[in-house]
Amino acid sequence: MHLYVIRHGQSFVNLAEWDGLDGDAPLTPLGEKQAEALGSWLPTYVPTVDIIYSSTMRRPRGTSVPLARAYGKEVQLDHRLREIGNNRIDHSPYPDGQLPNRNDWNAVWAIERPFAPVTRAENGESSMHFRVRVATFIEDILAKHRDQHVIAVCHGGVMDAVFDYCFGIGPWRRCAVYTNNTGVTHFQYVTTPGRESWALHGHNMIEHLRMLDNALTY
Repeated sequence: MHLYVIRHGQSFVNLAEWDGLDGDAPLTPLGEKQAEALGSWLPTYVPTVDIIYSSTMRRPRGTSVPLARAYGKEVQLDHRLREIGNNRIDHSPYPDGQLPNRNDWNAVWAIERPFAPVTRAENGESSMHFRVRVATFIEDILAKHRDQHVIAVCHGGVMDAVFDYCFGIGPWRRCAVYTNNTGVTHFQYVTTPGRESWALHGHNMIEHLRMLDNALTY
């Protein structure tokens, strides 16, 4: 399986002036341009895609629209691809209007307290619960799409969790995986006996953004 993990385009949650209240804000106008550029470029790198998955949050869904159009595929929405802290401990998403806001977040959850809830919201997940839900997504698509090309449009935190899964990282991670908005990471599941399970072909591929002014955003 070839897995192309893509971070969403710039959203209002990425802006310095974001008030922290609407955690499911959509793409900015620049984010929409990034997504369109991605939809134009990615088929030159990946001519054929079998299925496109997206987080159910608005910024990845908006990013996936040009990809769906370019490949002629219907996007499959999956709650497991939502950003960290936006699902409950049982992996179900918070209902609309009940998402934790920026003031609900705990400060040191990722490195110092990986088993503690990442937010103070009721039934909030820990970073390890989050990594488990992302891992269940990966293992599920491995079972369904072993010999196929799969796109997953998601979030920066999900990118971290995919790296943790593929590299076998323990609870106390010491390196964040930075990815530009609409950056593409290409993993391959390897079935050759005696080889590592995963091969990383490329991370944070942003060729499509070089044509846009001020498009290299995080």
